[in-house]
Amino acid sequence: MDHAEARAAAARCHRALEPLHSMVYFAPEAEEAYAGVGLARGRLQYFASRGAPLGPVGPEVVAATFYNFNPELVARHIPRAWTIASPEAIIGARFDAAGAALRRLLGSELAESDTLTELAALVREAADGCVAEGRVLYAAHAALDWPDDPVLVLWHGASLLREYRGDGHIAVLVSEGLAGLPALITHTATGKGFIEDVARTLRGWSEEQWAQAADDLRERGLLDAEGKLTELGAETRQRIEDQTNAAAVAPFRWIGADKAERIHALGRELSRKALAEGAFPPGIFAGRK
Repeated sequence: MDHAEARAAAARCHRALEPLHSMVYFAPEAEEAYAGVGLARGRLQYFASRGAPLGPVGPEVVAATFYNFNPELVARHIPRAWTIASPEAIIGARFDAAGAALRRLLGSELAESDTLTELAALVREAADGCVAEGRVLYAAHAALDWPDDPVLVLWHGASLLREYRGDGHIAVLVSEGLAGLPALITHTATGKGFIEDVARTLRGWSEEQWAQAADDLRERGLLDAEGKLTELGAETRQRIEDQTNAAAVAPFRWIGADKAERIHALGRELSRKALAEGAFPPGIFAGRK
């Protein structure tokens, strides 16, 4: 597999696996599991559950590694989360929630199938090809023990590939001079992410902060007067996507083209089932998820 083929594989496999990872952020099982260790529903659960593998770090570390959240929002929940439940307890709750949610979405027959077991093994093998240098959030999650349950092997492996890609994506955004909020605005303007109001609310930005950042992007020539990407803005976002794919090739070069294509085919099959069963609530994404 040459580098161009690996970049294409990284993009295809990311799209195929992403719903199998990110469904946990919307699953009622997750809310219940985190509430069970004392975490109140809302953003507290998100920051604590995704950040727990880092250990009981401060809000600056979580805001830096999550990148596009308002640091003021993060600071309202971190480090308070660690006074409510230990990172270890939160991690355990997260795995329990992920397994329960994925089994519900896939159904018992598919969750126990040879298809899932094969995909889980392939995703784990791909994750073995990741390298931790410069990938802080990935490294924290990669330090966790692998579960035995194939459903959880699949979810954990997909999570590792996602955080590995995400760390590389942040490096690309930094090189492009796009801080968290401008990066969020330009991604929303592509029409492929959250609806604008949803993105602003979930990430904790005020209308004034959003408007000011949008004005700055207009001055840079990335947005037009209506808040849409200019030609330069579209080129910038495409370059970011291309470079993100380039930074994510290691696991797919590790396993080779045939196994990468198998991950894509099986991941797409399982993700379609999860999406059909309501993995994400309606009315939050601008494009199809």
